Amino acid sequence: MIRKSVFWVYDKLRRLSVVKKITLAVLIGLLFWFIFLLPKQLFQTPTSFVIEDSHGELMGAAIASDGQWRFPANENVPEKFTKCIAVFEDKRYFHHLGVDPLAFSRAIRQNLRSGKVVSGGSTLTMQVIRLSRNKPRTIWQKFIEMIYAFRLELSFSKNEILSLYAANAPFGTNVVGLDAAAWRYYGRSADLLSWGEMATLAVLPNSPSLVHPGRNRLTLQTKRNKLLDKLVAENVIDQNTADLAKLEPIPDQPYALPRFAPHLLDRFRKDYQRTPGQFHQTSIRTTIQLQLQQKVVEILNRHHTYFKANSIDNAAALVLDVETGNALAYVGNVSDSGNESDVDVIPAPRSPGSTLKPLLYASLLSEGAILPNTLVADIPTQIAGYTPENYDLGYDGAVPASRALARSLNIPAVKMLQNYRVERFYDKLKKLGVTTLKQPSGHYGLSLILGGGENSMWELAGIYAGLTRILNHQSRDNGKYAPEDIHSPLYYRNANDSADEKDLQVAGILDAGAIWATFNAMEEVMRPGEEQLWQQFSSTQRVAWKTGTSFGFRDGWAIGLTPKYVVAVWVGNADGEGRPGLTGIAAAAPVMFDIFKLLPSSPWFEPPYDKLRKLPVCRLSGYKASKLCELVDSVWVPKAGINTPTCPYHQLVHLDRTGQFRVNSNCEPPEVMQNKSWFVLPPAMEWYYKSKNQFYRPLPPYRSDCAAAMEQGAVMELIYPKSGAKIYVPREMDGSRGKTIFSVAHRNPDSQIYWHIDDKFVETTKSFHQIAVNPAPGRHTLTLVDENGERLESWFITLEKEQ
Repeated sequence: MIRKSVFWVYDKLRRLSVVKKITLAVLIGLLFWFIFLLPKQLFQTPTSFVIEDSHGELMGAAIASDGQWRFPANENVPEKFTKCIAVFEDKRYFHHLGVDPLAFSRAIRQNLRSGKVVSGGSTLTMQVIRLSRNKPRTIWQKFIEMIYAFRLELSFSKNEILSLYAANAPFGTNVVGLDAAAWRYYGRSADLLSWGEMATLAVLPNSPSLVHPGRNRLTLQTKRNKLLDKLVAENVIDQNTADLAKLEPIPDQPYALPRFAPHLLDRFRKDYQRTPGQFHQTSIRTTIQLQLQQKVVEILNRHHTYFKANSIDNAAALVLDVETGNALAYVGNVSDSGNESDVDVIPAPRSPGSTLKPLLYASLLSEGAILPNTLVADIPTQIAGYTPENYDLGYDGAVPASRALARSLNIPAVKMLQNYRVERFYDKLKKLGVTTLKQPSGHYGLSLILGGGENSMWELAGIYAGLTRILNHQSRDNGKYAPEDIHSPLYYRNANDSADEKDLQVAGILDAGAIWATFNAMEEVMRPGEEQLWQQFSSTQRVAWKTGTSFGFRDGWAIGLTPKYVVAVWVGNADGEGRPGLTGIAAAAPVMFDIFKLLPSSPWFEPPYDKLRKLPVCRLSGYKASKLCELVDSVWVPKAGINTPTCPYHQLVHLDRTGQFRVNSNCEPPEVMQNKSWFVLPPAMEWYYKSKNQFYRPLPPYRSDCAAAMEQGAVMELIYPKSGAKIYVPREMDGSRGKTIFSVAHRNPDSQIYWHIDDKFVETTKSFHQIAVNPAPGRHTLTLVDENGERLESWFITLEKEQ
């Protein structure tokens, strides 16, 4: 059937004359021309970058690249403007198809009578076409505009066409579009304008080069009042409304546009230019809450007055909603003229100081490497030439892992990272969303945990928000993990977000039980040497928080969280200049807690019991209790904690009947021995631990008659230098070589130790086992022998100069 129809049409066309064929071809060509007459995008002019808060309030705008204030088209044109512009420009706008024959005929008659052009007869639709084409105003172009206007009416609704007009009509000076005009001339959005204000703006596009605010004010007022009278005549407004509107002043000097979030505006502009397909236009509604944004700015500015006294010029703050990851406040820097205030610190890679330590702690808990209070060594440490130091330059000998996190001790953190391995932690950070670490893991080494890498506030806050979401969603997801919970923060609503069923997994990047234990440990964060400062930060809610200070006092950090919010604060100099006393606890933490006071309180995290196990834990060591542990607590620990080793620090000790000396079966009958459990740390840990913990009791010495048969064991431990260490002997002021201090711990301080370097006797020490030496450059062997013949041997390398 179709085949016959095709042949029939072909036969009819073949029989047409040449003239008819040409005519038909021209008509078909004109039809195609008419169909594809309009360009894909009617207006190609650049628009201003505009950001609004979560409720549509303008927070900032940047002038378009051609120097015009031109906001992107707004599909919601205020009703007042619709009525004003229709009465003033096109009474039958909603009834014609782009061309108004009556208006066009009237314009021709007026022009003929006057002998010049006094009226164009253009409809609003035709004016939209003229604004988009920007062609000379001739009779021929008027005819073309009619065709274009008719075609536009077939593709767009009346409201859409009116939206195009409102967005692109000239309003005097360098202001284009109703929205830009409302803010420039009245300092508020168009939908809040009065009848008088709207009537003033409605008459401006008619002759913007002649009538605009600041000049020809009387002419502008006259035109406005005439329009108000027409609105009364058309029963749009009553006479009283018109009379009151006529009393309103004509705008004078343009208003400056709001600058509530200048750094976020700049970030949006850069993101748009990098990935233009991500945004529909140069205007977005952000997730920012304007009132909160303004209050956070006030807090930063108030503290900035104090910072400036110490030549600290910059500060930034970010508030995230945990559930969505949306930024509720985004202050990229304090608004101070000069001093790098234009730099947006929030996405900038900076040294994070100690802010990564909770992530390492949670990683170790997740994999059962430690329990929350497992003792970690805190003694002088040198690892492959790297010598970390605590903030207060002191040592605790051994400290519970949770306490090490709360006090932000560096040496325990480095030792934990050494056990966990840098490569694994580096990969964990990448999975959590860190993109700022551009070098391989080996480039950072163990210093990664102390701020040796680069991280941004944006990503750090996003990571902590993600971990909080995981913990919050445990009951919702029946103990499983949604990979979508780990994602970057957002500053605008993503239309592509879907509420589809999530792909839940049995295991997550970090275990929920480990996250819960980490947040509990973070409640008591403080810095050594400044333990009392944290008490000044009163808060109406429980906050898990962590501070950080970069090397050289260049960056002060504070990151805190509740089940609902994450707050991150950075204080420093954007150019990297360090300042004495610039620490996270002293500079950033007070700002963070002031911000938390602005936020609603929320209950603390519910324990994820299906991810926890109750375990008997040794109170002294924090390890899983062994049979020798006398003080045992039943503690909720992450599920993987059941695989941790039992306490290695309790051993069975045999004492004589007096309980004062150790003995063995060679010097004391077993039936009279006292067998006791004893908490014993390795010598170096014990050396420092006993000075900080008065309860600690060193092992009793062996009774003299048992000395010959005493048990062999590690009674000495080098504190410095560790075996294989590379050391540097500094030079004195006069250029001569100085001396370095070697130190060793002995279980019995009263014992004598004989020091030898390269088999040459150096010195004998008793009680205080330290010597000052000046070894020549090169490799050396250090040998120590105590009075009972216990021997300790190691080697070290002395460098000619610091390497």
